[in-house]
Amino acid sequence: MTAPSRPPSVDKLARSLNSSGLPHPICVDVARAAIEAGDPDSAARRADEFRRTLLTPVVNATGVLLHTNLGRAPLAHHQDASAQTVEFNLDTGQRGSRQAAVGQLYARLCGAEAAMVVNNNAAAVLLVVAALAAGKDVPVSRGESVEIGGSFRVPEVIEQSGARLVDVGTTNRTRLRDYEAAITRANVDAAMVLKVHPSNYRVEGFVEETSIADLATLDVPVVADIGSGLIDATVPWMKGAPPAWLAGEPAAVQAIADGADLITFSADKLLGGPQAGIIAGRADLVERCLQHPLARALRPGGLVLAALQRIALIYLDRQAGTEIPFWKMV
Repeated sequence: MTAPSRPPSVDKLARSLNSSGLPHPICVDVARAAIEAGDPDSAARRADEFRRTLLTPVVNATGVLLHTNLGRAPLAHHQDASAQTVEFNLDTGQRGSRQAAVGQLYARLCGAEAAMVVNNNAAAVLLVVAALAAGKDVPVSRGESVEIGGSFRVPEVIEQSGARLVDVGTTNRTRLRDYEAAITRANVDAAMVLKVHPSNYRVEGFVEETSIADLATLDVPVVADIGSGLIDATVPWMKGAPPAWLAGEPAAVQAIADGADLITFSADKLLGGPQAGIIAGRADLVERCLQHPLARALRPGGLVLAALQRIALIYLDRQAGTEIPFWKMV
């Protein structure tokens, strides 16, 4: 009888994969998988397939500048490996707030009393509703009770926050009197009104929505999720008139000026920064968000804060058009 051939050495096969650039333990895993499959010659292909599962720089040739699957706004951020004052107050020598430095800058940018940062805009909406409306009701237009990317669904976010959703108006038309009727309904204890930018879909034709300015006449706080992170609809950092494709896009400065008590938006879209969520508006309401237990769970790290600080300073210096990669591409 012919003796069965011995499988190749795992170590030898793994070392043959060194040119893949993968760490040796990964090469060992790949080699073992190839041998177990009875196909040692597939090891190089398997190594390449594994390498392609890692985060990899690519050329965005899709024609979509803010592509969710490609990380949205491209951003280069470099800093030395040194300690920084994430939670340290240089004046007092005591522990400080990680929200202070960046919060003051985004409050200034938005024309708001105060601002804070969390790890994305979904977190911002969740924290605001939890801090302001847990156990109470939140009227939302049926036309704004949306689902956007990653299965972010407004009804489910409100449910997770501990608040109760109150549907207002219809899918295509919601008027101020619809909100007034909902707020004064006997069984409704409205803590706030939430206005949501639909972001990635549009209803056209026989439609009507209630503006932030009109909602600001109600007797409860108005929270506007403006989504995309456009700071100022006049785009003062660009030459000429605002681009036509920005028509109708809600912006932070204008939302606050129109009377929104709080706004939330993404930092990695039209703002052009890292993934984060910004909450800006009335100081007392921002403080309630800061004091909520979820604020610690949703807080950003020092790298994100440093990148956001740089982005804010660029905007304040009116250099966004030449210094922020997204606006340079625009």
